[in-house]
Amino acid sequence: MTGMADGASRREGPAVGPGTSYPVGATVSPGGINFCVYSRDATGITLALFDDVHDERPTRVIPLDPTNNRTYHYWHIFVPGLCEGQLYGFYADGPHQPGAGLLFDPQKLLLDPYARGVVLPSGYSREVAARPGDDTAVAAKSVATEPDAYDWEGDRPLKRDFDDSIIYELHVRGFTARPNSGISGPRRGTYAGLVEKIPYLRSLGITTVELMPVQQFDALDAPPGLVNYWGYQPMALFAPHGGYSSRSDPLGPFDEFRDLVKAMHRAGIEVILDVVFNHTAEGGVTGPVQSLRGLDNLTYYMVDPTAPGTYDDYTGTGNTINANETIVRRLILDCLRHWVQHIHVDGFRFDLAAVLSRGEDGTPLKDPPILWDIDTDPVLAGTKIIAEAWDAAGLYEVTTFAGDRWAVWNGRYRDTVRRFIKGDSGQAAGFADCLMGSAQLFHQPHRDPTRSINFVTTHDGFTLNDLVSYDAKHNLANGEGDRDGADSNDSWNCGAEGPTDDPEVNRLRLRQIKNLLTVLMVSQGRPMLLMGDEVRRTQQGNNNAYCHDDTTSWFDWDQVDREGDLLRFVREFLDFRKESRLFTDRSFWGQPGSAGVSWHGVELGSPDFGEDSHSLALELSHPGAEHLHVIVNAFWQPLDFALPDLPDGQAWRILVDTDRPSPDDFCTPPAPLPASTARYRAEPRSTVILTAGPAN
Repeated sequence: MTGMADGASRREGPAVGPGTSYPVGATVSPGGINFCVYSRDATGITLALFDDVHDERPTRVIPLDPTNNRTYHYWHIFVPGLCEGQLYGFYADGPHQPGAGLLFDPQKLLLDPYARGVVLPSGYSREVAARPGDDTAVAAKSVATEPDAYDWEGDRPLKRDFDDSIIYELHVRGFTARPNSGISGPRRGTYAGLVEKIPYLRSLGITTVELMPVQQFDALDAPPGLVNYWGYQPMALFAPHGGYSSRSDPLGPFDEFRDLVKAMHRAGIEVILDVVFNHTAEGGVTGPVQSLRGLDNLTYYMVDPTAPGTYDDYTGTGNTINANETIVRRLILDCLRHWVQHIHVDGFRFDLAAVLSRGEDGTPLKDPPILWDIDTDPVLAGTKIIAEAWDAAGLYEVTTFAGDRWAVWNGRYRDTVRRFIKGDSGQAAGFADCLMGSAQLFHQPHRDPTRSINFVTTHDGFTLNDLVSYDAKHNLANGEGDRDGADSNDSWNCGAEGPTDDPEVNRLRLRQIKNLLTVLMVSQGRPMLLMGDEVRRTQQGNNNAYCHDDTTSWFDWDQVDREGDLLRFVREFLDFRKESRLFTDRSFWGQPGSAGVSWHGVELGSPDFGEDSHSLALELSHPGAEHLHVIVNAFWQPLDFALPDLPDGQAWRILVDTDRPSPDDFCTPPAPLPASTARYRAEPRSTVILTAGPAN
């Protein structure tokens, strides 16, 4: 091997052993560490050891002998005397033929694809990694960890069913980064800071946090002067992101993240990870060489078979992971098992999961091996698996996603609910199906309605406040001339663009927010809330704030008091939903054993699903559960709705009326109507829920 290894220190250490091909990665034992890495086309692999993250040269380099240290395409070595916390990396030698997809450069320090920890020197640079030649001084380093050397104090993944799940999509840093979070400076924006905010999450009433990416990502993969805040540019799939740790030692992120999971579980809250297995931060043909590209580009990525020097890009990021290739499938499964077995997470949301259904040539597969591997894996059997069932190349599999237990982000739900509530025509029939768990949307037989993840907003797009405050995106701060982010958002500013002092506009916006939340909470399926929507977090109209690690994106804790009435509304609704049997049915409403359904309009038994309909009423009844009458008036005029008859001794009570001021917007206990009440006036653009109860 030439290049970096020649200029590095060759400090001798104890005699090394041949090592073994399993487990892959760095395995710590009492006598030392076994290192193993896969590379089919490499002609040589060198292990580099470091004493400190800022070392510009390895303190020891150990070339691996292709005869003694290679089994099949696995390169391995045992180094005695090493222990947990050891910093290391690999140099890979081999043909450098970019036109053939071979990108070996023996001067590039490469991360171990199985690294459970990563540290970055102060001068870390993507630019240097993207140029030929030595980048050791500014490259990321892997950290050897002992995954079983942690006191879980009896903790286990919670293994709950989807029945009672209420998901809260949360950004670890953004949740506590503001000074008004009340978290001490070094802990703000960290795993430890989030632990301190668990009481807020418990009081909110959510059951599950879905953490935006915490796999080690490249924060520098962003436009000049900005950062990759969201984290969808992974560098090391097994490692918790070091930038979210309040500790400076190499093992800090691994231990601190486990502290977070353990604390969440003690509070009865599940932890789901938003994982990225569709692309990496290495980008396209001009991107940096950090790990997979330098070790085995042709195995790990989809390359154009007619031009192996280029990538098939189904992700919009320049590269696509070759997820159904055997080695890559094993990497993904080993990674998921690691997060479950050694970090105790409760499930995963898979970013751009439709990519995982593509074969090695990019063609969508009927039965994608990796998706069925995940679906049926015994280690993952108790976890929640959720797909973002589309990709950036137009593949949309929300209605047909593979597997027996995969849940999906229901993008059709989001679009239809937004359109109906803002008053679009032609949405009534689809809106009715949204309330019913999207039963008409999904094609698989015997489908469980809990597999629909219902949402109105996510990190990608407008916040709930901005959805009712802006007609158009305002993304100039992203530095891309307002060209980035979705142009179609199904939003409506209610009469003024952005903040306004107009009291009528502000009252309408608040009502629309409560309408959207009410529909979300009474729909069959699993609801998901976006961080801060419960207190009207705003991004000032930016619908693609991926590059803003600042107040644009952070949770504003002053809003907890300022928007206390809305927060109360959300909390009361979440408590009601969790206590109701209606929302734990494992069959679609209207099927045997599930809630009975009757559709109405302004008049009983006369629902209007036509093109010009802007209102519907839904009656739900279930033995031993609530008897509800749900009225949605998305029309701009008040409407009087006839109410179903009730048995003697019962009367309708007001549970929700989004037109009423707090605390009467959600009545605890429900406010009784006179027993003789036959009709209810739903004000313009309002939603009403009545519940049957004893007459006074």
